[in-house]
Amino acid sequence: MVSRLSIVMIIVNVILGVLIPTVLMVYFKKKYKSGIKSFLVGCVTMLVFAMVLEQIVHNIVLGSAAGAVIQGNIWLYALYGSLMAGLFEETGRLLAMRYVLKKEHVNAHNALMYGAGHGGFEMFMVLSIGMINNLVYSVMINLGQTQMLLEPLDETSRFTLQAAFEALIQTPSWHFILSPVERFAAITAQIGLSVIVWYAAVGKKIKGRLYILAILLHAVLDGTAVLAAKSGMSLILVETLVWLTVAGIVLIAWNVWKKERKE
Repeated sequence: MVSRLSIVMIIVNVILGVLIPTVLMVYFKKKYKSGIKSFLVGCVTMLVFAMVLEQIVHNIVLGSAAGAVIQGNIWLYALYGSLMAGLFEETGRLLAMRYVLKKEHVNAHNALMYGAGHGGFEMFMVLSIGMINNLVYSVMINLGQTQMLLEPLDETSRFTLQAAFEALIQTPSWHFILSPVERFAAITAQIGLSVIVWYAAVGKKIKGRLYILAILLHAVLDGTAVLAAKSGMSLILVETLVWLTVAGIVLIAWNVWKKERKE
């Protein structure tokens, strides 16, 4: 059985996946007069560059002989995955800010609104959409109806789904509290990276150094998260390390903001 507290926490995650991005959008609009367009463009850019284009490349690369080597070494896998995430997301961010949001350049706070959309869409997909699956599985487990999901599947798929059921049953309820904590760290980082790329995009010419800085910072964050998670350290320590990395990104973004606005 999946505990009632776990189910409650899963429902809370589903709600937060919608609530947090919405609250940020409303706050930036009211506080800084940022445009909703920046938020929506951030959502679309995350979808296209991270969840479509990047995944296409992953399927090609990781399905090759080189992919087998990469996946067989955690350091190579972390390096590859983090650099690809940084390259695709920051390139998408740069192109969107420079060309699609050209009319929004008059208000630098649109960088914050864009980041809320970019990171908010990711939060929605992970917390709301992802947790809805967990909620459905949990209810079916507790009602004893998992067999109807398993019967039509082939052996490999059946094994994978059964493993997901077992994970839900065995996962301590408090682990679900860490999901929104981790996602809030991610959306905070996305807003910070958006500030950096904003100033790479809005000038007379693209500032390559800021664009590259954003890619590297993104890669450091993702690589740190992967390596920490695979190291065997506790989830609390993993999240602490992630938040320390995010704090570094925010500090750098704040310094870029002050410097570029002064210029």
